Order: sequence, then structure tokens, then C-alpha cells
Amino acid sequence: MQPASRTAAHWATGPYATALRAGRGPLFLRHPDGRLLPLDVERWCARADAVDRAVLDRCEGAVLDVGCGPGRLVAELATRGCTVLGVDVSDAAVHRTLALGGQALHRSVFDPLPGEGRWGTVLLMDGNVGIGGDPAGLLRRTAQLLRTGGLLVVETAPIDIDERAHVHMVGAPHGRTAVGDPFPWARIGTPALLRYAARTGWRPAAQWAAGDRRFVALRTRAARRARSVSSRAEPPKSTAVISSQRPR
Repeated sequence: MQPASRTAAHWATGPYATALRAGRGPLFLRHPDGRLLPLDVERWCARADAVDRAVLDRCEGAVLDVGCGPGRLVAELATRGCTVLGVDVSDAAVHRTLALGGQALHRSVFDPLPGEGRWGTVLLMDGNVGIGGDPAGLLRRTAQLLRTGGLLVVETAPIDIDERAHVHMVGAPHGRTAVGDPFPWARIGTPALLRYAARTGWRPAAQWAAGDRRFVALRTRAARRARSVSSRAEPPKSTAVISSQRPR
């Protein structure tokens, strides 16, 4: 995997930071073959929508939002009284999250993080399973962050794809100027994610779709032997499960 600090530079400056500060795109990941993957900056910078809120209903205990972006999910969980922390490599993302009343750290998921091994839920939303271009490595890392029986919620690509490439960040469809070197990224559909999960010690807990968005919830296999936990990751009857123990 490319070092996290080198990859992080592409999100910390340039078109991404500019788009977050403005709250709008255009913003794209440009594939080596010239294809453009649009990034939904406007949705990320808005408040959590109905699909987001339904995902958050499934969260258990204290929540770590990996690649929290401008913080809509962190802010929503905070209004519910949940213990929640966002982490992001972009200063602009962290500043927006803080402005919404959420808590966030300027840090990579591969850096040391607070509460490792004690989080109840980890979120990989908005395509963040692509971080680092190594889905198996990212799954192994998130397993280190969760407590026994913890829940990982992943938003997958809406198509059956398993693609890894070195991409550029660009701020216009026909932009010729890319910032910095290409960096590794992945696009993973649900079937591919489940294959990686099986190889890295996870078991499926739930799969669902909402509009054109797709989601998977995972638990480690070891958690099933350690104690009985819900195998379906059904949303609780209350709006969220509030952790009584704050990760240190």
C-alpha cells in the first residue's frame, strides 16, 4: 500500500479542499484511462439525508467515521447524543465537521487513533472502502479499531466491480492539470467486498440497498464465538444506541 501520508496529500490540498470549502463541485477522480468518477460534494456537504439516517440507526455504541469528510454523519450522530468521532486527512473536512458541532481529528485511518479496539461501530461511507487502494488491508485495519462484536458498515459501489487504480484528483471534467502524483484508490461492489471480508476474518451481518446506494454490515467471525450478537445488524427501535463508555 502507498504510505498514508503520501496519499493524504491529495485530499488535504488542491481541488478537494477547494470543493469542501465551497460546499460544491465539480470534483472528479480521473482514472489512468481517462475515465472520470464524479464525487458527490454537494451531498457530502449537506445535512444527513433519509438514507444516511437509516444507516446511522444501525450504529451500536461509540462510532468512528473513517474519512468523515465535511461531517454530516458525525454531526447527525452528535445530535442524537452518541459518542462519535470523525477522522479525515483533510484540514478542510475537519474544520467543516467541527463547525457543525461534531468532533474530528486530522489523521489517517492508518495512524494511531484514540480508543483502538474499543469502538462499537466503524463507518466506511461514500466509497471510503477505497482508501489506500487496498480493501483487504483496510478491512484488517478496521478490525483493529473495533471492540469484540463490533460492527463495520461499508457503503459499496452500486455495480459489481473490483477495480484498483492510481487516480488523480481534478476539479473540472476537462481539466488537464492534476495536483501531485497519482494515488491508489479502489472501487468495490458488494460481491467483491464480501470476498475480501471472507479472506480477512469478517462475516456478513446485513446487506441492503436504498435508491442507487448499496451497503454491507460486517462482523468478525471471532465475535460470534466470543459472545452472542445480532447477526442481522437490524436498526434498534430507538434512534441510536448511545455508548455508556467513551473510548479513551
